[in-house]
Amino acid sequence: MRLTAAGRQLVRGADTLVADWELLRASAFNADDQVPGHLGMGGFSTAAAHLLAPLAQHLRVERPAVEVELVEAHPEHCLNLLVAERIDLAVIVSTQAGLRSDDDSKFEQVTLLNDPLDVIVPKDHPLAGRSHLHLEELAGEQWITDAEGSVYRALFTAAFAAIGQMPRIAHQAKEWETMSAFVGAGLGVGLLPRLAVLNGLEGVSRVRLAGANHPTRRIVAAVRRGSMEAPLIRESLEFLQEEAARILRVRLAEGG
Repeated sequence: MRLTAAGRQLVRGADTLVADWELLRASAFNADDQVPGHLGMGGFSTAAAHLLAPLAQHLRVERPAVEVELVEAHPEHCLNLLVAERIDLAVIVSTQAGLRSDDDSKFEQVTLLNDPLDVIVPKDHPLAGRSHLHLEELAGEQWITDAEGSVYRALFTAAFAAIGQMPRIAHQAKEWETMSAFVGAGLGVGLLPRLAVLNGLEGVSRVRLAGANHPTRRIVAAVRRGSMEAPLIRESLEFLQEEAARILRVRLAEGG
């Protein structure tokens, strides 16, 4: 089933009406310096743990009258929740959200950080003591990455394609913790976003990637179009940007 031309026009008009309503509501909150009594936020696992949890803690102190609800969900599901007004703010990996151009009118986005991927290797690996590495030095390694068809597998493949290499994928792991455990067991090497932590794994070393072709994932905050200027949304976005910058500073200061 497909929409007719009239149906598509109706949907586009409805999106405009929703955006106008959000803008009107944000203006009303600004005029009275008010905030809503409830704020729903959603994000993928790493973002929920390292960005949304600190934001919720901040709001409990600064906005005690606001009931904050957190939802951990896949980026595409977060956007569905945003459209359904189940949540008011989503933190997503932009390339993982499955956004199409005809969906753009529903959302406004703010980039929080470009999260570089580091390589993690077994502690006794010959390259473990290096301050940084280039992908070209790792092409012959046995790799642990996500399943074929996933966004991270595509990111991994594109990074090596850019240097004209075909890496050997020895094992597949969906979760960062699983992949890190595989590396710690000496089964291969893998890529880990800087935002993610190793959770104290002693058998693993983290080494930064250098060069023009090192992979990076872009993390953004998305809100319904028109709601960006609402006081609570604006305050939350500012906090998320500051927290993202702080995390990257801390990670850069860490010794691998």
